[in-house]
This record gives sequence, structure tokens and C-alpha cells, in this order.
Amino acid sequence: MNPHVDPDELGAFLKARRAELSPHAVGLPETVSRRKVPGLRREEVAQVAAISVDYYTRLEQGRVAASAAVLATLSAALRLDDDQQRYLYEIAGKADARPRRRRARQTVRPAMRRLLDQLTGTPALVLGKRMDVVAWNPAAAALFVDFGSVPAARRNYVRLLFTDPTVRALNVRWEHDARDAVAALRMEAATDPDDPELARLVGELAVLDPDFRRWWAERRVNSATYGTKQYRHHVVGDLTLDCDTWSSPDGSGQRLMVLTAEAGSPSDEALRILASWSATPPTTTPAAPATTTER
Repeated sequence: MNPHVDPDELGAFLKARRAELSPHAVGLPETVSRRKVPGLRREEVAQVAAISVDYYTRLEQGRVAASAAVLATLSAALRLDDDQQRYLYEIAGKADARPRRRRARQTVRPAMRRLLDQLTGTPALVLGKRMDVVAWNPAAAALFVDFGSVPAARRNYVRLLFTDPTVRALNVRWEHDARDAVAALRMEAATDPDDPELARLVGELAVLDPDFRRWWAERRVNSATYGTKQYRHHVVGDLTLDCDTWSSPDGSGQRLMVLTAEAGSPSDEALRILASWSATPPTTTPAAPATTTER
């Protein structure tokens, strides 16, 4: 065991922190039954953090070591401040796992950027690590949301699905699409389970949205690269679009997501209207691309 790990102190610290919180404070309904101890129960912490009750119980009892990803999720679930987070990582022996490095840009390959520029009448996005939106064309901004107005650190496809009212209302089959997005994010997590940025994203959404919390805990995975999307746009109405994604060949994990309609269909005409509506300005990507912590 790491000599810096203090499992007894870790368990005591987690117990003390959950004792300070009420179910209401973390988005859970208050129970009518009398509580034997103040604060959150173990199963409630596990529910908010989207981990199993057995795993959390063993963590408090010092019978299992916590990964950096779990610590980040628990930090969000227990509403820890910066000092408390630093202390949690120290007693868990994961002090070096906290991301304190310079945030580096995810850069789009020149060929991918040119392709994005040429898709003038078709909504297209470049999704990076953790499904961050790292580039887009005007048609995509017209369909989804003005990505340029979204802070770069929060410009994430899954986060927008759950937290942006415009994007949420756009998706006619929101529950279906959101569950698929969670499953895709879970699939991506397998490639880098200790990614602290991913852990923070999952922790944030698990605390904010009970649907995300439940679907993440289901551990569904999805690597589908095509499908059909149904949208209801506030300007052009209903659209049925084919959604296809292509992975970049450079190993960056970036994917080009393109939405198209059958030629001559009402959805095709709606895309033409969106394209003309978004014809200016001609730029396709933000001045400052989305950022991420790189290893």
C-alpha cells in the first residue's frame, strides 16, 4: 500500500463530510423516516456519485483503494471545496493525480478543418476527448446553439444535452438521445479511466441531473457511428436527419459528426433555410478552441 495512504482517516473524512449534507442539498428527495445519524446515508452518497453502495462502503471501511476518477466524483458529490479536495487526495495517496497542469488546446487537424469549411449546407461538429465540441460550422451553430457564446471549458456535447434548455428542447427524443450520449461517454471512459477532466464532468452531471446519475450507473455502452436524429427547431420546425460520425485517423480520438437529410425532403428544405440563415459570418471555428487537460 502507498505509505501516504491513511484508510482510517479517509473513511473518517468521508463520514464527516456526508454528515454535513442533507438529501435536499444534493438533489435527492427528503425521506419521511427518522435518521439515526445526521446527513447523508452511505447509499445516498453512492447514488449521487453513481458508484455502487458496496464499493463506497468498502471505501469508508478502508478495504479498497480509491482511483483518481472516484475521488473526483466524490469531491463533486460531497460538495468539497478546494482545500477539502486537496486533503482528500493527500490521505488517499493520490495528491499527484489532481490536475494542476497547464490546460492545453485540443487542436483540429488541418484536413478536418478544411472538410468542416466545405460542408456549408450541412451541420457538422468535431467532437474531441470526452465529447468536447472543439469545432463546428455555421449550420451546426444555427441548428444547435451558438457554440461561440458557450465558455470553452463548458463546450461539451453531453453537458449541453443535459444543462442547456435550447439543446434539450431541440431533441424530440431527448431521453433516447441523452441515454445514448451517456453510453457513448461511458465507452470513452474505458480508454482513460483515470482522466480527471472526465471524472469532473461525470461528477458534475451526476450531481446536477438525476437522469444522468441513473443512466451512468446502468453502465450501458454504445459505440454506434450512425443513426437518425429527430429535432424540433424554433425557426424551421421538425427535422429528421441522418447522423454519421467518422473518427480521425491520427489517433487523437476526435470525430467528425455530420447531419444530413434525404434530398428533396422537408428536412432537406429546412436545412437549406438554416444554411441561408447562417450564411454570415463565414467562420467555422471559435477564435479560442475548447480546452482540455492533456497528460
